[in-house]
Amino acid sequence: MVYMSNLLSYKNYNGTVEYSRKDNCLFRKIIGIKSLLSYEGSSVQELEQDFKNVIDDYLADCKERNIEPEQPYK
Repeated sequence: MVYMSNLLSYKNYNGTVEYSRKDNCLFRKIIGIKSLLSYEGSSVQELEQDFKNVIDDYLADCKERNIEPEQPYK
């Protein structure tokens, strides 16, 4: 497995990027929070879009459930 050490950022949330040669995809999870929010894509554009979608969905779910979303620790 080959690792890329790039960081994605959106709405104060960060995520890393890894590449799986076996699965031929980019993937990872949001870092700095306890909840497991993961994303993936077969291209950089798909990965970035899924990253943003996961965060937007998480924030919408928290709002719908009337709970405070986790804030990333620094």
